[in-house]
Amino acid sequence: MTYKNIVFIGKSLDGFIAGKNGELDWLDMIPNPEQNGMGYYDLMEEIDAIVMGKTTFESVLSFDIDWPYKKHVFVLSYSLSKIPETLKEKVTLLKGNEKNILNLIHNKGFNNLYIDGGKTVQNFLKADLIDELRISTIPIVLGDGIPLFDILPKSLVFDHVKTEVFLDQIVQSHYQRKK
Repeated sequence: MTYKNIVFIGKSLDGFIAGKNGELDWLDMIPNPEQNGMGYYDLMEEIDAIVMGKTTFESVLSFDIDWPYKKHVFVLSYSLSKIPETLKEKVTLLKGNEKNILNLIHNKGFNNLYIDGGKTVQNFLKADLIDELRISTIPIVLGDGIPLFDILPKSLVFDHVKTEVFLDQIVQSHYQRKK
């Protein structure tokens, strides 16, 4: 059985995935009238489930939109004790270390995962559990915020797969973990 953990995330030129107060509005600063998914819809076809942290989950809930995911979502949190009743069939709350969490998710039949959220991505990288990085760079320098990367116990080497430009301004680079 093959498993794949994919990060698909936007960042500023200076490496932040959100502003210092969690702001995400800058991610939509480039007009996208055609609603180009920039690889997101292809990603959704590739994966079986989504793994995100509590902060990302709470951000999505705050958007005041219908639940946007058709795939099952696993939310990692030590402090959340329950999820909204309306999402009981769509969201599972988990806690534990990344390897144990992955074993649990894989045992449920979910093999290809989209790993989302700042701390979650950082923790999976620290545990060397990321197979692919798909990073879209938005042409803005935020100056401060939540960084994509944190200190790692060892360097992780990736192979460049491809780079695409969307909307003439957003540069998306796709990397695969070299093991």
